[in-house]
Amino acid sequence: MLNKTNALIYFLAFSSGFSIMGIELLGGRILAPFFGSSVHIWGSIITVFMLSLSFGYLLGGKLSIKRPSLTKYGLIFLLASVMVVPIALFAEPIMAFIFTHIEDSRYGSLLASTALFFIPTIILGMISPYSVRLLVTDSEHSGQVAGGLYFVSTLGSALGTIITSFYMVLAFDVNTIILGFATTLGFLGLLAIVVNQLTNKESKHV
Repeated sequence: MLNKTNALIYFLAFSSGFSIMGIELLGGRILAPFFGSSVHIWGSIITVFMLSLSFGYLLGGKLSIKRPSLTKYGLIFLLASVMVVPIALFAEPIMAFIFTHIEDSRYGSLLASTALFFIPTIILGMISPYSVRLLVTDSEHSGQVAGGLYFVSTLGSALGTIITSFYMVLAFDVNTIILGFATTLGFLGLLAIVVNQLTNKESKHV
């Protein structure tokens, strides 16, 4: 039976998947005014996201070995929240600088994508392996838990893609959506920390 803490972890993993794909999709809108929206622009964005996620998975797996807790898990969300904010605040001056110094839009878009998305996406990538570590209680069911977790996370990514592209971009400007993702990630991080503290208090009184 799924307990409340595990349900929260699944929900947070879903939310992180939603946020990752939402931000990636908005990357095309952010870069378009300076570099266009051709296939090599999307190639740059996808490459940066895939690379940074791979580093995030590696770092998240290593971090999960050392006394994993819901509080540390929440701190990852808080850090991700903080690192997403500069995308909204500094995207335009960063891209303007790169645009004026690199003539080839292929390399300019690749550098701009790296500057804007590499670090926040690494942090977001840490969430999935850390989620698995928190959910796994015995090695016998580790494969099943990992499969379920990645199903939920990927489902979140799919919904994040379609909801962002079909609805959010029609109702809000890009910076508002980015800041909305940052705020949501920060709230979820605080929620995880608070739940962990409440759970610890309840266990002490039992």
